[in-house]
Amino acid sequence: MSKRLQVLLDDEEYREIQGVARRQRVTVAAWVRQALRQARSDDAGTIDAKLRAIAEASRHSFPTADIDDMLQEIEAGYRQP
Repeated sequence: MSKRLQVLLDDEEYREIQGVARRQRVTVAAWVRQALRQARSDDAGTIDAKLRAIAEASRHSFPTADIDDMLQEIEAGYRQP
């Protein structure tokens, strides 16, 4: 089942999108559908990449310290000549 989506754009933005669609030889509607699909797949890839990075990092055992102590040490380092 198809759904209609209404998006309001100012004239300048619409003309820019219309120009891009024309250069790609597609309708504005087809270009918008393609852009929305791309945005959804980009977002899914970003989430998957973040989850993989977290999973990989959790396999390591790095030394840690209290965050307040670490921040104080960093600040102290900035103050040294």
